Order: sequence, then structure tokens, then C-alpha cells
Amino acid sequence: MIINPYRFSAGAGATGLLADYTGAVAAFSLRQLISTWTGAVVEVRRDGGSPATADFTAAEVADGTLTTWTGANNGRVSTWYDQSGQGFNATQTTVGDQPQIVNAGTLVTSNGEPAIDFDGVNHYLLNAGNIPYSGGLSWYGVTDLDNTVSSTRIWCDDITGAQGYVNIWLNGAYQVNDNDTGYDLISSGAHATVQELSSFNFDDTSGDYEYARDGSNTTGSIAGWTGPIDSANTANFAIMGAGNSGQHGDGKVQELIIYPNDQSANRTGIEGDINTHYSVY
Repeated sequence: MIINPYRFSAGAGATGLLADYTGAVAAFSLRQLISTWTGAVVEVRRDGGSPATADFTAAEVADGTLTTWTGANNGRVSTWYDQSGQGFNATQTTVGDQPQIVNAGTLVTSNGEPAIDFDGVNHYLLNAGNIPYSGGLSWYGVTDLDNTVSSTRIWCDDITGAQGYVNIWLNGAYQVNDNDTGYDLISSGAHATVQELSSFNFDDTSGDYEYARDGSNTTGSIAGWTGPIDSANTANFAIMGAGNSGQHGDGKVQELIIYPNDQSANRTGIEGDINTHYSVY
């Protein structure tokens, strides 16, 4: 399923990160990212009680409505809704593979804000589609990892056994497929095992990139890059795992926003909005 990144309009008078910096193709968060998004941010499955699943808005996650509904049970995320307007929702139908948002009646948090906890063994969320890259890639995320094992992923547009489009690894290795000739590697250094705000901006015309951790930015360029980001192989989008399972990331994720182009000119503004909410640094 190919999503049109330019289909969604924030609408007149809309406010929030996605209104200020438009064009995101996938936007996952436990906070409301745009004022016109009035729906749920997650669908949650509880271990006991009926109905087994229910939708929750950002306010309901934070104000105790969610934990009142789960009671003393665990709450597991079965769908993380895409607030970009593209319908690029990340789902998991296998109960044992669903990450936790409530642990025995207590909301999972990092730095006082709600988070989704992935166990590094089975948990991951996916969408059986691909990002329609149009000039590059930018992603912004808030994570709190438990380890940075090299063979595990924060997110990807890829399945194991066939090179896809993009891999973002917990150890800071970023891979982008150069016009279906294979992955080129950018080594950014391992992500932190505390709450961290990360970003990666890539221009797939020039091969220029920049990555930032908690506001500290590094620039560079891939030698010999021809572009664009492309792959002839099958791939799925996934969060904290490969698009066909395996290589599961271990730790918490609070926000993940992806643009199908280079947003480096907006980096400080996007990071500023995220940091204002999460107070990462």
C-alpha cells in the first residue's frame, strides 16, 4: 500500500507540530500532534475484562481513564494510530507480540510522560506498506532504550532476507538503499539507554545527511551516492522490529515522526516542539 504524502491538509486554523511542519507521512505519539486530530492515539488490549480492546485519546492515556479501564491488568498496544492523516497505522494482532503501555495497572512512563514498552524479544508493530520517499527522509523520535544491541531496530522499511528501503538500528547504524544497489551505511553512534530525542535528515539527491541527539547535530555526506532511496524488494514498515518480525528493539518509545523528504531546514523547530513537551534536554 503506497500512501500519498501530500493528501493530508492540516486545515485552516490547525495548531500543533504537524500543522507547523506539514508533510509527515507517519506520525506516532502518545500526545496530540495536531489540533484537528480528535481521535484515539492507541488501541489497547487488556489482559482481563470485556471488551478486550478499546481506543484511547492522548488525554485519556494521561488522565487515568486508560488505567481505570485496565484495572490491575496489563494493557498492550494493538494499534498505534498515525496522526499524519495518511492512515499509516502500526498494528499487531498477535497478543504475545503486542508491546505494553500499562504494567499491572500502572501506566508505563519515561520522564513522567506515557510510553510504550517493547520487550526486545517478541514485541513490535507493523504496517504492510512502504513510505513513498520523495527527495529523501527525515525522522524524529523520543526513545528510552534498555539496550543498544546491534542487530535490533528502532524502525525500518524492510524485511529480513531482502534489502528494503531504510533500517534504523538501536546501535546508531542508519542504512538507506541507494537506487536498489544496496544499503549505504551511516554510523551515528549508539542511541542512549536513557530518554533521548533523536533525528536524522537525509537528502537523497545529494547524499547529504545530518543526525542529532538531544540537540547536538552532526553533518556529513555519503560518498558515491547516486540516489534516490529505492528498492525492488518486498518490505514492510515496522517499529522496534523487522517488517517480518525478528531483530526486536528493547526499550520504550514515546514518539516517532517520519517525513518522506529532507526536513533539515526545519530540524531545530521540530526538535524544539518535541523537547518543549518531553523536556528531554
